[in-house]
Amino acid sequence: MFDKEYDVIVVGGGHAGSEAAAAAANMGSSTLLITMNLQNIAQMSCNPAMGGIAKGQIVREIDALGGYSGLVSDTSAIQFKMLNKSKGPAMWSPRVQSDRMMFAEHWRLRLENTANLDFYQEMVAGLIVEENRIAGVRTSLGLEVRAKSVVLTNGTFLNGLIHIGDKNFGGGRSGERAATGITEELVQLGFESGRMKTGTPPRVDGRSLDYSKMVDQPGDEIPSKFSYLDETKPLAKQRSCFMTYTSNEVHNILKEGFDRSPMFNGRIKSIGPRYCPSIEDKINRFADKDRHQLFVEPEGWNTVEMYVNGFSTSLPEDVQYKALKSVAGFEKVKFFRPGYAIEYDYFPPTQLKHTLETKLVEGLFFAGQINGTTGYEEAASQGLMAGINAALKVQERDPFILKRDEAYIGVLVDDLITKGTEEPYRMFTSRAEYRTLLRQDNADFRLTEKSYKLGLAGEKRMRKMEEKKEKSFGFVNFLKETSVVPEFSNPVLESKDSAVMKQSDKIFKIFSRPNITMEDVKTFPGVKEYVAEHDLNEEMLEQTEIQIKYSGYIDKEKNNADKLHRLEEVKIPKNFDYSHIKSMSYEAREKLNRIQPVTVSQASRISGVSPSDVSVLLVYMGR
Repeated sequence: MFDKEYDVIVVGGGHAGSEAAAAAANMGSSTLLITMNLQNIAQMSCNPAMGGIAKGQIVREIDALGGYSGLVSDTSAIQFKMLNKSKGPAMWSPRVQSDRMMFAEHWRLRLENTANLDFYQEMVAGLIVEENRIAGVRTSLGLEVRAKSVVLTNGTFLNGLIHIGDKNFGGGRSGERAATGITEELVQLGFESGRMKTGTPPRVDGRSLDYSKMVDQPGDEIPSKFSYLDETKPLAKQRSCFMTYTSNEVHNILKEGFDRSPMFNGRIKSIGPRYCPSIEDKINRFADKDRHQLFVEPEGWNTVEMYVNGFSTSLPEDVQYKALKSVAGFEKVKFFRPGYAIEYDYFPPTQLKHTLETKLVEGLFFAGQINGTTGYEEAASQGLMAGINAALKVQERDPFILKRDEAYIGVLVDDLITKGTEEPYRMFTSRAEYRTLLRQDNADFRLTEKSYKLGLAGEKRMRKMEEKKEKSFGFVNFLKETSVVPEFSNPVLESKDSAVMKQSDKIFKIFSRPNITMEDVKTFPGVKEYVAEHDLNEEMLEQTEIQIKYSGYIDKEKNNADKLHRLEEVKIPKNFDYSHIKSMSYEAREKLNRIQPVTVSQASRISGVSPSDVSVLLVYMGR
């Protein structure tokens, strides 16, 4: 059946696998996507949404790099919100509520229309490794498929175990069997493995809910979108979500089932996501809270199925049902299916290089939850990077690595391989020290040219980015060079309780004041005319405003990033032995020997390596 050797095989068709397969194929590599069920490609296993705090920035970065997640999210969206709009632009985060079935369908169709990409449905049970180099995969039917590189994106399927109360059974997610064989082979090859846990809430029949008892949560009045391309359009209509609350009565019912909870009776031994705890974990950890928010989210345009965000649980199904009936609006609730927890194997990501290639087996890449992350967006971004680097390796080209000041994706990968993780890793804006540079509005400026040089981003995407950049920065220069007299500026300044001008000044300087908006500036002579003449759209105007108002912060972060890059230039020899540097702490020597950082900068970010340890290393390296 498989008489040719592929350049890249991608194992798993979730968010990581879909992006990996698309990237490798679009870069010209012959690619095979093997997954256990082709009907479930890019399925939203948990909540039907993309984006959110920091995650929205990642989706825009994926789009700027030529990935598909932003395009698919736009075409399957039922609601759009820009979160944190009341804060500075570094915190703005786009989020869409998605139509679950449309999302998976659009992903499947995009992949089927991608050249160089083949598909096969079966479980991969093992790997073919020859002289510490990947040579292909072996399926459960015994088929051997040869490849020059392999990307594992197994999600929660590796020895997956589902828990509902005191019941448990093997499965990768509800209704699907677990994947076996790969963990055991990787351990035999010398890999370290561990177990993690995640969970999901019940799905309910929306016809059985009373929305009059809930708080309406509409989308933005003027919705935006994820993709920078004109291929998708903002939503013309939207569906509402709804908010309600638990109560002490709900909490007391849930506590009745704690003795049957796998979280509390010892059946689940692995660690779950800190920032997305189950409802039983919430009422146990935050005993002082008499209620918790629940968000009732539609699963699509036409379905009546609703997702109960905030009620993730592995309690017995009868306890789940009884407790949820006591929530306002859920008095007559009907279940589609109960919530559950799932345990699965992962491999600590310190065993990877920055390319997401494993250190032990050449040509083998890991992406997604196999690396200990949680979330569609985190998985998709890793899949994109692994797919790119798998293709580059086959093509004997330089690897593609994003720095921490270039992308949230760079922060994510660096955190994983440098610090590792003992709990499901989730991206937050606080993890990025250069978040003023890594805004959702400028992901195209940061990444499109890089992707274009890889051969991933197309000509149309590149030209659109260049036009936006040229026009927005041209407008910034116009405002820097153009003055306005007090006669025109003072009425605006007075209306905003801002200090008036006594003489002419540059519009740039006035615009820099925090309470002066683009609409105010447009009232100054020549500004509106410039906007019309140069055909500046809302995206360009927003970019201009951000560049002016936050120029000081942006310049400061660029300077800090430049200092970091000087340490990036100090390379550490391969397989360097730190044991004999006695003036370093024992912990630093142990972790440096285990992780084997490539540069002094990477070494400085390893947990347990102190500034004094870095100083010693710099002296030793002749700096």
